[in-house]
Amino acid sequence: MASQPLANPGPARFESRDTSRNTVDPCQHSEFAVPGFRSWTTLRHLLRVFTLAVMAVASLGIVLLSEARAETVRLLLDRPIDGTAAPLAQAIDSGLFRAENLAVNLETPNGAADVLARLANGDGEFALVDINALMRYRDQQSAAEIKAIYILMNDSGYAIIARRNRGIQHLADLAGKTLGFAETDMSIKFWPALTRIKKIAPETVKLEAIGAAVREPMLSAGQVDAVTGLAYLSPINLRDRGIPADDLALFPFSNYGIRAYGHAFVVNPKYAAEHPDSVRGFLRAINAALRATIRSPDKAIDDVMQRITTSRRDIELQRLHSVLRHNIVTDEVKAHGLGGIDIARFSVAIDQMAEGFKFRKKPTPEMIFDGTFLPPAASRHLH
Repeated sequence: MASQPLANPGPARFESRDTSRNTVDPCQHSEFAVPGFRSWTTLRHLLRVFTLAVMAVASLGIVLLSEARAETVRLLLDRPIDGTAAPLAQAIDSGLFRAENLAVNLETPNGAADVLARLANGDGEFALVDINALMRYRDQQSAAEIKAIYILMNDSGYAIIARRNRGIQHLADLAGKTLGFAETDMSIKFWPALTRIKKIAPETVKLEAIGAAVREPMLSAGQVDAVTGLAYLSPINLRDRGIPADDLALFPFSNYGIRAYGHAFVVNPKYAAEHPDSVRGFLRAINAALRATIRSPDKAIDDVMQRITTSRRDIELQRLHSVLRHNIVTDEVKAHGLGGIDIARFSVAIDQMAEGFKFRKKPTPEMIFDGTFLPPAASRHLH
């Protein structure tokens, strides 16, 4: 308990030969004299200052003790930090994680497969990965039962990016062209469903497997006519490389009936079972940070730019605006709120993925997504 201020004893009365004065300042009386103090008022003031100092030190101790007791958790990312990670920076820098008694460290292993393997081994508590990469992982024989717990990207962002100067104005113009894809890119698993929906003869398009790192340089150099990728990454990177915006044709998969969700937060199953309150607290912080990012992306980008050394603020702000507009704040989110899934839609997305990925056992939505840790619906709705 903090010390209480000393009560003022009031003026003391003493016998005095000077009948004109019945009270004296105790600090001046020989029996009560305090060296260095000329009046009781001064002493009382210093006692108050001392008391406030003691209380301040006690409060600081409580704060430091709280910080020391904060649970440290690791959040694994499947790619380097860019402007789309602004909600994560917001949650860390604004104290939202700290308010949930969590100290969150961001780590960037080598892609989704490495992230999920580490998470399964307990080398991390949370991860942000493509939910379709999670389905591919879960199809392995001895896969851990990792589940998604909060959808960040309501729209996957999968797209084909083409050069108009290669004669591609419409999706059907891909016939007779070369489409480059990275084997680690989950969008190619939805290519068969896309060709079926748009009635494109798949044999008329040459598919060429290329490395993710050379995808954009090869398109810039004309070594391929189009590439698969993410709508909020490749087009912005290509424009930054000097490709005129009017020479780029963008074909988002969701515009043509592909129902895939995108990146989602996932959790180590053992950790979720042992620390359910921490998982809920983590998602409360993420949800609040995402809402803050949606309200003020210009402020949110400043937090994440402290963690980016290879890009410019204007580029990353453009990327953040793009992902918010097209992949996070979708019509579904406006109607039903952040973080969750539509079971019927997710079932269709699983079926579409199955056209390009041979599941050993096709999963159900409940096998992949667990909504029991989500914050209350009212807090996830955008007002």
